[in-house]
Amino acid sequence: MLDDIEKAVKQSVRLHNGELRFAVENALAPGWVWRGMSARQRATEIFSNLRVWDTEENSGVLIYVLLADTEVHIVADCGIAARVAQTEWDAIAGAIQGAFRQGDFRNGELRGIEGITTILAAHFPAKANNINELPDMPIII
Repeated sequence: MLDDIEKAVKQSVRLHNGELRFAVENALAPGWVWRGMSARQRATEIFSNLRVWDTEENSGVLIYVLLADTEVHIVADCGIAARVAQTEWDAIAGAIQGAFRQGDFRNGELRGIEGITTILAAHFPAKANNINELPDMPIII
C-alpha cells in the first residue's frame, strides 16, 4: 500500500506546482492526549517537522492519517491556503475517513490524493521546470 501511495504522489506532483507529503501515525502518545493535543494540532506539528512548508513557493500540502482514531487532516502551506479554503481540504479528508471506516484504506488514500491533485492542478498548474522539492515516499511516524 505504501508503494501505491508513493506512485500516486509522484504522479500528482507532475500535474501541478504544489508539493505533497503523506504521513501516517499509529496513535498519539498518551502524554500528548493527556495534555489535550488534538490530531489536528499533531498534523500541524508534523507539517512543520517534515518541513512541508520549506518549498520555494510555499506550496506544500500534508495528508496526515492518525490510524488509531481513523482521523485524517490536510494541512496546506500559506501559499496554497491563500487560494484554497480549508473547507475544500476538510471535504477530501472526510471522504478519506469515510472510506477508512468502510475498511477501504487503499482506495480512500488514492482518491484523497486524486482530489488534492485536482485542486492543486486548478490553482497551481505545473510549470515547464516543475521541480519536485519534497520526498514522495509516505512516512510512518
